[in-house]
Amino acid sequence: MPDSALAGKKAFTISDLAREFDVTTRSIRFYEDEGLLSPDRVGRNRYYSAKERVRLMLLLRGKRLGFSLGEIKELFDIYDAPREEVSELIKSLRILQKRRVLLEQQRKDIDAVLKEINTFERQCKKTLQAKGGLDMLNSSNP
Repeated sequence: MPDSALAGKKAFTISDLAREFDVTTRSIRFYEDEGLLSPDRVGRNRYYSAKERVRLMLLLRGKRLGFSLGEIKELFDIYDAPREEVSELIKSLRILQKRRVLLEQQRKDIDAVLKEINTFERQCKKTLQAKGGLDMLNSSNP
């Protein structure tokens, strides 16, 4: 890293992060354009700090959990805000509580669907066993 401002800091290139998190460099640049990531720049090169790496990890996790980019940005903004702002903390808690309720409902729905899948799978295997086809199932690839 040629810039002395970055000396001594752990920094990651955009390619490093793309490989680590299995995303495209284009996606990372998009998140930067949306104000979700702020890498240091040296010429045309981007260098991401450990903090930015964690933000990308949280951003991707938030997406997997169904958060919109707007919601993720709002949470990042709240996290970055001074801790003494009570109104921001209340806002943050409300967002998190709302998301928790939604995720808990999704977990219940997923558990119910998995239960149905398990029941149907047992029925299929029982029927296959009765017809002598269970050996064919075990010898073939899904």
